[in-house]
Amino acid sequence: MTTITLSPKFQIVIPKAIRELLGLRARQKIQAIPYEDRIELIPVRRMRGMRGFLRGIDTTVDRDPDRA
Repeated sequence: MTTITLSPKFQIVIPKAIRELLGLRARQKIQAIPYEDRIELIPVRRMRGMRGFLRGIDTTVDRDPDRA
């Protein structure tokens, strides 16, 4: 686990290992979402990069009658 220090200007630096693992870039948008007693940081991805991410999903799931 990595510890991050909050600066006097309330800024943080995401460690290099995490940036590389998630493929984060400078000036990339990241959503900050409060969840219970923590902060979740979610990288905003371009829609073009989302193309094909559901490939192979099982679409034969039974649906509720009102969702037909």
